[in-house]
Amino acid sequence: MKYVGMYTQQASNNTKSMLLLVLFPTILIGLVFVFIAIMERINVSDPMYYDWNSVVETFLTVLPFIIGGVTIWFAIAYWGNTSMIRHATGARPLERKENPRVYNIVENLTMTCGMDMPKINIIDTPELNAFASGIDKDSYTVTVTTGICKQLEDNELAGVIGHELTHIRNRDTRLLIVSIIFVGIMSTISSFALRLVWRTFASGGGRRRSNNGKGSGATILIALVVAVVLAFIGYFFTLLTRFAISRKREYMADAGGAELCGDPLALASALRKISANPALADVDRQDVAQLFIIHPKKLTSGIGDLMSGLFSTHPSTESRIAYLEQF
Repeated sequence: MKYVGMYTQQASNNTKSMLLLVLFPTILIGLVFVFIAIMERINVSDPMYYDWNSVVETFLTVLPFIIGGVTIWFAIAYWGNTSMIRHATGARPLERKENPRVYNIVENLTMTCGMDMPKINIIDTPELNAFASGIDKDSYTVTVTTGICKQLEDNELAGVIGHELTHIRNRDTRLLIVSIIFVGIMSTISSFALRLVWRTFASGGGRRRSNNGKGSGATILIALVVAVVLAFIGYFFTLLTRFAISRKREYMADAGGAELCGDPLALASALRKISANPALADVDRQDVAQLFIIHPKKLTSGIGDLMSGLFSTHPSTESRIAYLEQF
């Protein structure tokens, strides 16, 4: 089995990362402009009059704060992604003396492909799963569970670790981190707007009226509803970034992992074992869950399963196993 296309995949992921870096601020700034324009329409009593100069002036006033806030938020999340992911997954550093077997496998595989040794983390859980993360050689990390270390044979574990090392080599992890940050920002904005609307309802804001007879409370409520709608539009666009994270990357990582370990059937066997028990109860964030070799949540049936499949960044485990077993 020969793994090809690594440099093509790297170039594709670099391009997609840059597009997301441009697309997200553009969407956010556009939504803010629309919000300001709608609020200007609501606050003008004359339906024939619209002050575009006021809209532009207000927009230019808030624009530096938006750009500055998003830039600071992104920088903190980008450089602090290692701590963020460890906290979200419950991972901790794995010492060599604690599990020399894993270290030996990682070292052998990295020497085979000529890459730097990544950090190794472990999640103390009997479930079987693994993932790679990081944006550069100082933060690249392979994380495994205690369950996967105990229940997989050496060649199977080598296939899994080879899969994760291929994600790092292809720079899949960098693209995923950028996507996680942007989805997280929009999710926070949406949640904040929803809380404001709920508090307005709870305090009876919609019943208060101003001295001139105009419903100031109703105006506030309309503003908040508009904010929620626009926030969810933005969040929907960030969900679409999952389509930028092609499912093909998992097939390519499987191919790379099989080549590194030299045994496609061993990786197929590992995927079969992991799929029987991948669920990690402590992994609550959907964006972080997409890092794992197999989704760490048991998917619901019916419509929920259909939607999960629609937005899934992974192909089915069965198709991946079939792909490996043909070699």
